[in-house]
Amino acid sequence: KYDPGNPHWPARDRFVLSCGHASMLLYSILHLAGVRAVNDVGEVLDELSISLEDIQSFRQLGSPCAGHPEYGEAAGIEMTTGPLGQGVGTSVGMAIASKWLSARYGQPGLDLCGYDTYVLCSDGDIMEGLGCEAASIAGHLKLSNLCWIYDDNRITIEGRTGLAFSEQVATRFESLGWQTIEVDDANDLPAIRQAFETFRSTEESPTLIVLRSIIGYGAPNKSDSHSAHGSPLGEEEVRLTKEVYGWPTDPLFLVPEAVRPHFVEGVGKRGGAAYTSWQDQLSQYRDAHPDQCQQLEEIWSGGLPTDWDELIPVFEPDSKGLATRVSSGQVLNGIAERLPWLLGGSADLAPSTMTLLNADGMGEFSADDFAGRNFHFGIREHGMAATVNGLALAGLRSYAATFFVFTDYLRPSLRLSSLMHLPVLYVMTHDSIGLGEDGPTHQPVEHLATCRAMPGVLVMRPADANEVAEAYRVAIQSGSPTVFVLTRQAVATLDRSRYGSVAGVGRGGYVLVDPEEGTPEVILMGTGSEVSICLAARQQLQADGIAARIVSLPCFELFDQQDASYRQEVLP
Repeated sequence: KYDPGNPHWPARDRFVLSCGHASMLLYSILHLAGVRAVNDVGEVLDELSISLEDIQSFRQLGSPCAGHPEYGEAAGIEMTTGPLGQGVGTSVGMAIASKWLSARYGQPGLDLCGYDTYVLCSDGDIMEGLGCEAASIAGHLKLSNLCWIYDDNRITIEGRTGLAFSEQVATRFESLGWQTIEVDDANDLPAIRQAFETFRSTEESPTLIVLRSIIGYGAPNKSDSHSAHGSPLGEEEVRLTKEVYGWPTDPLFLVPEAVRPHFVEGVGKRGGAAYTSWQDQLSQYRDAHPDQCQQLEEIWSGGLPTDWDELIPVFEPDSKGLATRVSSGQVLNGIAERLPWLLGGSADLAPSTMTLLNADGMGEFSADDFAGRNFHFGIREHGMAATVNGLALAGLRSYAATFFVFTDYLRPSLRLSSLMHLPVLYVMTHDSIGLGEDGPTHQPVEHLATCRAMPGVLVMRPADANEVAEAYRVAIQSGSPTVFVLTRQAVATLDRSRYGSVAGVGRGGYVLVDPEEGTPEVILMGTGSEVSICLAARQQLQADGIAARIVSLPCFELFDQQDASYRQEVLP
């Protein structure tokens, strides 16, 4: 179910090329299918998303045909892939999004959100730890709209998979609750078609199609060998392969005249008819359920309800205060009541990260209730992060939570959140050496620096409860992934009649307090729980006759984006 003329159709089936190194397969299909380009405001253009000229510039600077597919570079690329395991992991979130949207917004005879997710994956995806976590989550949740096609060519860069891999893959997936279908020959099209029909008729489990293939099929000197994996075939081998196929050797790039009309008659007509039918359903839905339709259209467009931040709490001054993980939980729940498509969960740490949505109607997402907004990811940090990326790709506002030290377990998916510009919220608690009793294994000493080093990620380390509230307000509207770094220990809630306004959080940093008289002789700059230490140091300095300014800098990235005059004003 895919309309090349409307590649951003919300109800389209998704295809994820998890083995991103096979990117030319995706680019070729997008070109032959006539997938249309889409501009930055979502308008479909009368031009191809991938032209033949783009294909000819494969892997070159400025080409949309990068070595690995990049989300946003061309319509039809559903996500950035390349790091093995990320595609299969994110596909779980895509499948969940369809189930959740249908459960929340579907009406009898009017399901605008149902779609299937297909993934082409490799031996590497199956071997990766993330692939195992994702398969376990999908099987447990019985995601019957998810199909992985495992390209079982038994070749890796170093040689045959038998060097390092001897699992019975189908048996393993069956133990995880998957339906498995084995196709012995990748060229047996009727068998492949039957496998897909079996998948589409299955209602209780995800499906793995084990597709036995030969890498470099038709290449007389490199077929079924690792030399066809990690390097180009070469000009002479390409010529010989074309001879095996009975294909003209010239020109170098050839699309016979009959091919494009064949695609138009197939996927083009089927997809166009399905899209037209969906538009009719959308019109009926809008008339019958206007409020729900408005929410769906905001989800699809990336918008927010006008009152989404109405219930964000304002915290009264309190010298004892509370842990920023606690205030975060209160803020998250306030937002969730006004933002119905905010959902997420924790890697078995919700009571500690304070991320459980506890208002009436929130519910728990499970195989028995696809409408729940609280997710239980188990001890699968990497699988959790990849899943919430998939939710975000469907337009949902998602969050993931664990201890800050465990960002190491999910970092590749956080990096993809950044590369794809997904506004995922990462709620990371138990910050710094304030976690003393748990010892060095749980003290995230180096993690703050490594998160700040990642381009495109906002790292929010708020100093008190009201900075937490403002940090969420900024993050929800930013369009970037945000890492919240939050304390387990209590920190004072500052009296904002005596200290600077939390509106300064939106600029990344601000003057919290200046000397009562005169010019500061020293500036103390802090983030998170260290701001309280800076304030205590200021009092000591003041007693010693030294005038000090205190600067709270909760987000380095936002502060760096401010103009030079503002930065100079705060930090002269």
